[in-house]
Amino acid sequence: MIVGLIFLGLVAVVLFWGVSIYNGLVRARGFENAFAQIDVQLTRRYDLIPNRVEIAKGYMAHEKDTLEAVIKARNAAVSGLKAAHGSPGDAAAMQSLATSEGALSGALGRLFALSEAYPDLKANQNMMQLSEELTSTENKVAFSRQAFNDSVTGYNVHRESFPNNIIAGFFNFKEAAVLKIEDEAKRVAPQVKF
Repeated sequence: MIVGLIFLGLVAVVLFWGVSIYNGLVRARGFENAFAQIDVQLTRRYDLIPNRVEIAKGYMAHEKDTLEAVIKARNAAVSGLKAAHGSPGDAAAMQSLATSEGALSGALGRLFALSEAYPDLKANQNMMQLSEELTSTENKVAFSRQAFNDSVTGYNVHRESFPNNIIAGFFNFKEAAVLKIEDEAKRVAPQVKF
């Protein structure tokens, strides 16, 4: 009878230990909430871009290819964000979003560079305000991406630590992927000089 009680006590301790680890893994999966902040900032960015293109159209009529490239890259980035929103942390979704974001940043950079050649466009009050909002949003995107990546890293460390890795493997807690924009070392937020 004493052996049975000791065994039952050990089973209870092991069960409590396993539940604690499982709950810790669930809490560490908070990177999904951190991705929501990226979603908010990128959506804001995507909403501002068509306004900038519309303002620029009147001044840059013969730069139609650049304006269309920006809209095409924006639409691809919106699709990438929708795919990533469905499964934050999934490596393929994060890679798709990173690739589309890199292409959008490149297209925006070309638009900003071209706008330098148009003094009337640079002096336009709406364009200056929109440029400031885009620059501010770029900073917020970078901050949100850093918070997401920190959260993903914390989750992955918690998931891979012993004995958590046993429970994580048993309950299929998969490794999460960070969001790393292509050529991030070369990527610089667009500089707006009006």
